[in-house]
Amino acid sequence: MDIIIRQETKYDFRAVYSLTKSAFGQENESELVEALRKSHTFVPELSLVAIIDSQIVGHILFTKIVINDPAGIENSSLSLAPLSVDPRFQRQGIGGQLIRFGLNKAKELGYKSVIVLGHEHYYPKFGFSPSSKWDIKAPYDVPENAFMGIELVENGLMNARGTVQYPKEFDNL
Repeated sequence: MDIIIRQETKYDFRAVYSLTKSAFGQENESELVEALRKSHTFVPELSLVAIIDSQIVGHILFTKIVINDPAGIENSSLSLAPLSVDPRFQRQGIGGQLIRFGLNKAKELGYKSVIVLGHEHYYPKFGFSPSSKWDIKAPYDVPENAFMGIELVENGLMNARGTVQYPKEFDNL
């Protein structure tokens, strides 16, 4: 199975919307992707699609976030959300390939870290650890092991402590 991963283009928007809706079984995440594309937190190079036989079967999005230190210092990072794989292609490693490709691309672009709210047994496979390790908290009540971070460079989260501030587009999720 040959998988191509590339940056999303405007011609992919409709397919990504349908894919995300199918993957999550609802439109909330699809609407989030649409809203984030129009946001100042959007990084076009980090909206990636996975393609098999000319069909989009996966999508991953990383957007800019801020970690607010109690002293008022803002540290920048990225959020990984959402990750979508066509249900017919799940459990075949496509999500993992998108994550690895995206993390490498984010590092290439100069980002130092990524935060994710996700499955506590899935994301650690890619190097994510509970964000409490760096004293980084979610802005809402979530299980500690499900809120994770990864340093893309050594000490990428060393001075980033506090509460994550997601883009306002996440408020509707």
